[in-house]
Amino acid sequence: MGTYLIIGASSGIGKATASLLAKEGHNVIGTYNTTNPTNITGVDFYQLNILDNTLDLHFLPESLDGVVYCPGSINLLPFARIKPQDFLDDYNLQVIGAIKTIQTCLKVLKKGTNPSIVLFSTVAVQHGFNFHTQVAASKGAIEGLTKSLAAELSPTIRVNCIAPSITQTALASKLLSSDAKLEANAQRHPLKKVGQAIDIAHMVAFLTSEKANWITGQIIGVDGGMSTLKI
Repeated sequence: MGTYLIIGASSGIGKATASLLAKEGHNVIGTYNTTNPTNITGVDFYQLNILDNTLDLHFLPESLDGVVYCPGSINLLPFARIKPQDFLDDYNLQVIGAIKTIQTCLKVLKKGTNPSIVLFSTVAVQHGFNFHTQVAASKGAIEGLTKSLAAELSPTIRVNCIAPSITQTALASKLLSSDAKLEANAQRHPLKKVGQAIDIAHMVAFLTSEKANWITGQIIGVDGGMSTLKI
């Protein structure tokens, strides 16, 4: 069994991932920003503000088998209404936060068994959607980071990225706040349904496992077919 660090494990995809890995018998360390979750068994939680200038990961064990970086945001606005600072805020959370986490964890990751890193993008980076410039800009940087890191850290550490479509989480609640919105979003996907956090968590569990030993540097769509199918 492995030891995994889940940054942003208190809700959504991070919570589903932490819960799944714990149920599989792994040692799971999770972080939260404000609210300490009390309903996830088998996960050791620590409070962490990823935007702090100095990232304090004093709770790291001697070795890690995987790091999963989950913090993100979904701000959909016309480009003309987005301030440059808004782009910077997203970049700091989603890209700089991931960079600081990975740099801090590198030494203990190198001591792990089959260590891996999993990051998150979005289907909007490669597909292109109206009003997605803010989220796609920072997630596009994550895709570049994934491929470059995978090359630099191979063969010791595998690095992959999951690019979901919309999933039914608190982060996307404004976009799925009614049955009509839920159905409209479902119909945009070839599989005619909106993704669930556990759908993404299963891919994380696979990518961090020995079953994915020959997979690195990949941007993997878990998106109901949206990125590749036209039906």
